[in-house]
Amino acid sequence: MKPLAVEYRRQERLLYLDYGHDQRYSLPAEFLRVHSPSAEVQGHGGVGGILPHHKQDVSITAMEPCGFYALRLHFSDGHSSGLYTWDYLFNLAQNQDQLWQNYIRDAK
Repeated sequence: MKPLAVEYRRQERLLYLDYGHDQRYSLPAEFLRVHSPSAEVQGHGGVGGILPHHKQDVSITAMEPCGFYALRLHFSDGHSSGLYTWDYLFNLAQNQDQLWQNYIRDAK
């Protein structure tokens, strides 16, 4: 599901996604970085990924559209290899609370 508007606010380090009809989400840069769809984080075929830690100070330095289906986010720690499809971003937005709790639990 493609958002109607995408905005990154540098000072807040939040990516805002507006889908209309009162569906507005804000995703922290740290959350997006640790849930990168890249093979580095997710692994190849879901096997062997590395859960990044200590990313609380990371920010998004650039965003570039990839066709009509995704965004490539560039992070201040140099990471930029994941393509965030619109469906993936919508899933992250809708499941942010549970995904964040899982991350905190697994980071211990």
